[in-house]
Amino acid sequence: MAWRSVVITRPSWLKLKHQALQVEQDDGTVQIPLEDMAVLLIEHPQVNLTAQVLSECAARQIAVITVGENHHPNGVLLAHLPHSRALKVMRGQLEMGMPQRKQLWQTIIRQKIRNQAAVLARHGHETPARRLDALAREVRSGDTGMAEAQASQLYFPALFGKGFSRKQERFHNATLNYGYTVVRAALARSLVAYGFLTAFGLHHRSEQNAFNLADDLIEPFRPLLDNYVLERFPKEEEENLTPTVKATLIGFLHEDVLLADHSGSKGSSTLLASIDEVVMSLSRQLESSSGHLTLPVFTQPD
Repeated sequence: MAWRSVVITRPSWLKLKHQALQVEQDDGTVQIPLEDMAVLLIEHPQVNLTAQVLSECAARQIAVITVGENHHPNGVLLAHLPHSRALKVMRGQLEMGMPQRKQLWQTIIRQKIRNQAAVLARHGHETPARRLDALAREVRSGDTGMAEAQASQLYFPALFGKGFSRKQERFHNATLNYGYTVVRAALARSLVAYGFLTAFGLHHRSEQNAFNLADDLIEPFRPLLDNYVLERFPKEEEENLTPTVKATLIGFLHEDVLLADHSGSKGSSTLLASIDEVVMSLSRQLESSSGHLTLPVFTQPD
């Protein structure tokens, strides 16, 4: 299984050589086996690469991510329908009824709020953590009671400090936005690999969003990234998103994540591998109406 994320932060020339990505820079050349790569993030505007590199990355289901002038990821190249049963998966996805979609969204949001509660408890915020645990039990089908929004209003100020808002331009928000985007791209990569149409979501339905389904599945992963950011950057830094900060955020893809479903724990694996498990569990729902998904679970370290 691919396990490596490659980040290009300096002027480079990217070529293929002997089934490897050859990265040529002023101070030397390195080769990275393509079979090891899951993500290629191009962070510098002066990077030249061949069409052959892009084609081979698509063939091997390597997500190629580009960034914009603000240095945030703004695009991703994904494989074109590589799954052997793509048509069957797409038909099942499009034929899924609204009751099942609402039930799956209920499962996703309930786990997201549980993870938020566990993160708060991890950082010593016991009272709001208990309130979120109680709120998670009240999530209805389709989250018609807006439990997700209620949880967010309590969660972020408790975790990052009174007065904190996700709309503010500050270091922690910049790191969260960057990290969420990288995880979203990894989810899109896996969804395409298993034959899903990423534009057709369970809950997200924006006509201007090509990754509605990835935005559905990312929700229970978000609190895990929140904790990752806060533990590595407990104090906000003056300079946003330095190369070191970005490299740290990319490293989240290789952190161990605990997975569980309705029957209990399924063990831990890297975030990239856990994403595949989550997508596979969604694929199984195309032939079932149980509403059960394998999802990430945040637990405090021993």
